[in-house]
Amino acid sequence: MEPISEQQFEQGAEALTVPQAIANLSHDDLSLRYYAAWWLGKFGSLPEVSLAERRVAVDALLEALEDESDRTELGGYPLRRNAARALGKFSDRRAVPSLVGCLNCSDFYVREAAAQSLGMLGDVSCIAPLIRLLNGGVDAAQFVPGRPHLTQPYEAVIEALGMLCAGQAAELIRPFVNHAVARVQYAATRAMYQLTQEAEYAERLVQALRGGDVQLRRTALSDLGAIGYVPAAEAIATSATENSFKLFALKGLLERQVQMDASDELSERAMQVMSLMDTLL
Repeated sequence: MEPISEQQFEQGAEALTVPQAIANLSHDDLSLRYYAAWWLGKFGSLPEVSLAERRVAVDALLEALEDESDRTELGGYPLRRNAARALGKFSDRRAVPSLVGCLNCSDFYVREAAAQSLGMLGDVSCIAPLIRLLNGGVDAAQFVPGRPHLTQPYEAVIEALGMLCAGQAAELIRPFVNHAVARVQYAATRAMYQLTQEAEYAERLVQALRGGDVQLRRTALSDLGAIGYVPAAEAIATSATENSFKLFALKGLLERQVQMDASDELSERAMQVMSLMDTLL
């Protein structure tokens, strides 16, 4: 399969197929390679894509994790970042060792993308390497001088440990609930609820829905949806955010409630969440 042309690239996602995206990962044009990795992350794992194509895509993305040619002036690896993000979407645990290796990358954003994908892949073998990124605790979680990020991608790492049900990390994560950066606070609060099921943590996220920053309200919505905290349904539905964000969060609550229901029939709580969703449509 020949790589697509510049003109096809400019036409957008509709012009690309999985074989073309895979071919473009080795194209001489770095912009095509970067876009191909992004595209595979967004479209390459859809149900209509065959298992054989998905495996080939994962192989190509794993190769992209080793790329040295796409570098920023500050030493970042843009292609590696997109490849690491994409690999989390494929549910292929062959990617775990390479993503764990990315946790040692000099590029903060590669480490962040790798942590996010490891959380999505659900392989507990990566728990120990993720925990190591919390070394030094809150005291070490400071901004890098002259850069817009902390020393480590704490938000992504903590969220991943929560998703992986890494109970052994709870005492390391707990102090981050009071971190100076709100998004790190929220990630720690979300993870602590997942690890302990203590309602006080989920209620802190509910309180965050009343904050003055809309971006942080959206983050709290996402976190509540991720933990499936059903008592937050009314607060989510009435929060001062766009309906699309509220619907996404309520969908997470509904999925969690359906998982918890013992019978095949929808429970009263599930019906209440569905009713709230109807009011937002």
